[in-house]
Amino acid sequence: MALYVNTNVTSLNSANKLNNATKSLDTTYKRLSSGLRI
Repeated sequence: MALYVNTNVTSLNSANKLNNATKSLDTTYKRLSSGLRI
């Protein structure tokens, strides 16, 4: 019995990069709203 794992590596990488960009943007907005320097 063989186990096949179908994963789209490109889409996983894209999702990871999008997540990182979203976190960075969130941090920037928090700093802006608190008056801290970017």
